[in-house]
This record gives sequence, C-alpha cells and structure tokens, in this order.
Amino acid sequence: MRTLNAEEAALARADFRVLQAEAGEFVCRVGRPVSYWFGLIDGLLKMSNDSELGLPITFTGLPPGGWFGEGTVLKHEPYRYNIQALRRSLVAGITVQTFDWLLDRSIGFNRFVMRQLNERLGQFIGAREIDRMSNPDMRVARSLASLFHPVLYPGVGELLRITQQELGYLVGLSRQRVNEALRTLQAAGCIRIEYGGVRVLDLEALRRYRSS
Repeated sequence: MRTLNAEEAALARADFRVLQAEAGEFVCRVGRPVSYWFGLIDGLLKMSNDSELGLPITFTGLPPGGWFGEGTVLKHEPYRYNIQALRRSLVAGITVQTFDWLLDRSIGFNRFVMRQLNERLGQFIGAREIDRMSNPDMRVARSLASLFHPVLYPGVGELLRITQQELGYLVGLSRQRVNEALRTLQAAGCIRIEYGGVRVLDLEALRRYRSS
C-alpha cells in the first residue's frame, strides 16, 4: 500500500479479500487458472510441484508478510505449482483484474513487482542448491535463512513461528533430524530455539553456514 497513491490504494482495498485455509488445504493447484495475487497474513504455506508427475520437490516455504505468485499473474497462465497450508492460515488476495489495473497505472507498484520477481529468482536458485545438498545441517541452515528474507517476507522479523515438524516438511527431513540440526546451529550462534519458533541471531552466518 505504501507504493500506491490514494486512488490506487482505495481500489486495492475495495478489491482485497481474505480467506482461511485449513492445514492440508490447497490455496493453488497445478493446472488451475490464476484468479488472485496472493499474500499471507498469518500461518505457513508450502510451494511445491505436482507429486503425481514425479519426485515431489518443495520449492520454498511461505511465511507471513509476503506476496507470492506474481509471475503467474503477469503471464495469466495456469498454476505450475501447488500452494498448500501447513497449518491454519489467513491468506489475502487481490484479483488479476486489479493487479493488471495497478500494473498499467502505478510506477511504484511496478517497481514493487519487479523487486519481488528479482528476489524470487534468487530464492529459487538458492532452493536448487539446497536440494542438492546432502548435509542435513546445511540444508536446514539454508532453508531457514530463506524464510528470514527481509524483502520477500518483511513480516517475519527476527522470530519465525514454526514447529520442527513443519520445518521438516519444507526441508524433507524427519522432525528428529531437524531438531538435531537446529541444536547444531544454535551452538554455532546462528539461531536461538524458542518456544514455538526460531529466532535468528546472525542471518549472514546462517546463510554461509558450513558443516565441519
């Protein structure tokens, strides 16, 4: 909203919708037509491929405070990924028509979307690197760092509300192995494990973490 003028913000607010997605429910499904540009108010989502077509791959987790799916909205193409709620989540959205209207009129909105696309590209390149890592501690470190992205997910801050089971779903590890990795990262001074979540103490160290 900070990028929009009064007229643009008023139209966006009038079009704004919020829905509640239960754990396991799909917000977007592969092959379905795009209808909204989505953002997450509260909860946790997972972006993944269609497991029916081969080995399941999690592209990224989506914590609160960020928008997602702008590439699909720009191209007006069917979804090529699934977005699934890992727990009860509040999802916001504006219609494709309003997205296009803002894109045609607002320089600030265009800059916001371009920055989103650029940061998302970097995130997906990082996700491919994570997918090829065999060391569990490094996989957890890189995956956690991607969830503390200050541009894509400004609402997270320094504390991410996430369970070890949920992190395991995103990383592809058991809850027990995630617990072990988190304790290793805590001992290295990168994070602090808190009740119901993880607090980042040194984001750059988390991004660069190498297992000895």
